[in-house]
Amino acid sequence: MQEYQLKYGCNPNQKPSRIYMEDGELPVEVLNGRGGYINFLDAFNGWQLVSELKKATGLAAATSFKHVSPAGAAVGLPLSDTEKKIYWADDLDIEFTPLANAYIRARGADRMSSFGDFIALSDVCDKSTALVIKREVSDGVIAPGYTDEALEILKAKKNGNYCVIKIDPNYKPKATEKKEVFGITFEQGRNELVIDENFFNNVVTENKTITPQAKIDLTIAMITLKYTQSNSVCYVKNGQAIGIGAGQQSRIHCTRLAGQKADNWWLRQSPQVLGLQFVDGIKRPDRDNTIDIYMSDDYMDVLAEGEWQKFFKVKPEVFTREAKRAWLDKNSDVACGSDAFFPFGDNVERAKKSGVKYIAQPGGSLRDDNVIDTCNKYGIAMAFTGIRLFHH
Repeated sequence: MQEYQLKYGCNPNQKPSRIYMEDGELPVEVLNGRGGYINFLDAFNGWQLVSELKKATGLAAATSFKHVSPAGAAVGLPLSDTEKKIYWADDLDIEFTPLANAYIRARGADRMSSFGDFIALSDVCDKSTALVIKREVSDGVIAPGYTDEALEILKAKKNGNYCVIKIDPNYKPKATEKKEVFGITFEQGRNELVIDENFFNNVVTENKTITPQAKIDLTIAMITLKYTQSNSVCYVKNGQAIGIGAGQQSRIHCTRLAGQKADNWWLRQSPQVLGLQFVDGIKRPDRDNTIDIYMSDDYMDVLAEGEWQKFFKVKPEVFTREAKRAWLDKNSDVACGSDAFFPFGDNVERAKKSGVKYIAQPGGSLRDDNVIDTCNKYGIAMAFTGIRLFHH
C-alpha cells in the first residue's frame, strides 16, 4: 500500500486527506477501522516514543497520546495494589503482563487527559492488554503485531470501528524529513539522538548521586519530551510519567502544569481519595471527573447539598489545602526533565514542591548559576545534557 485515504484532515471540512509514500510502500497496515489525520500523527509519534523506551530500558512500553502529545508514558513494571486501585484496574480479571501494566500506568497517570486517546505499544499486543483497552474510551492503537485473541477483542470495540494499526518494527525512515506549511516545504534532519543512562553524566550540582532508578526515570522523561509539543516539562516516578506539561509558551508554566498533574496523581493515592464511597453504577470517566473536582478549589461543585448525593454514598470531608499539602510533602524521589534550559530558579522551586529530587535539562541559561544554587539549596541532583529537545 503506497497511500491510505483518511477520514478527513485535522477537521471534517479538510478533505481530501491521505498519507502516502513518495517511494516504496507504507510501513503500516490498517487491520480494522479507519484512521484520521490526527490519529496517524498520534500513532507515528507514539510508536517512536515507545520503541525508543523499549530500546533504552529493555522493558515493554506504552503511551497514551492526545492531540500529538503524550498524556502518559510508562514501562511495564509491576503494579502495586494502590496503583491498581487508582487506575481502576483492581477489578480486572486478567494476567497483568508487562505490556498490560505499561498501558495501565500510561493511561492512569492523567486519566482526564487520556480520555479518547490513541495508544502506542512497543510489543505485540496480547489478550490482557486488549482487555484493558476494550473498556477504555479510546480512538485506536498502533503496535508491531497482535495475537489472534487480542485482535478479535479490539475489532469488536466501537461497534467494529476501532482503529487498529500494525506497524513494521523494522521500518527505518529517511535521514531527512519534510512538512508543508502554507504551501511552503520545510526540511530538516530527523532527530536521531539516542537517550540512555550516559545522557546524564554531566552532574553540575553539589549532590552528584543519581541512582539507577533515577536514570531510568530521567531517560523516560527525556524520551517522552522528545515527542511532546514544546515547550514541555515531564515528571517521572518509578518508570512512568506522572505529569506532562506540553505546548506552553513559558517554561515556568510548563513546570507548573506538569507539577499540578503530578500532584493530582499523588493526591489520588491519599487516604481521603482512596476512601471515597461512590454511588453504585457510576462510570469510570465520571469517577475521574468527580475526583478531579473534589481535589480542586471547586470542590463544592460536588460537595454541595443536593449535589454530593449524585456521586457519593457518604458525603466526604473537604480535602483542605493544608491536608493536601501535608500529603504532597510525602512524595519524593521524583525525576524531572525539561526539553530546554530552565531560565530561572523558580522552575526548581516549583518542581521541589512535587517531590523532585533529580533534574535533567540542557543548561546554557545566563542564569545557570541561580538554577544550580536553587538545586543545591534543596539537595537536588541536576544533570546538564547540553542538548535541546524541541518538537513541533
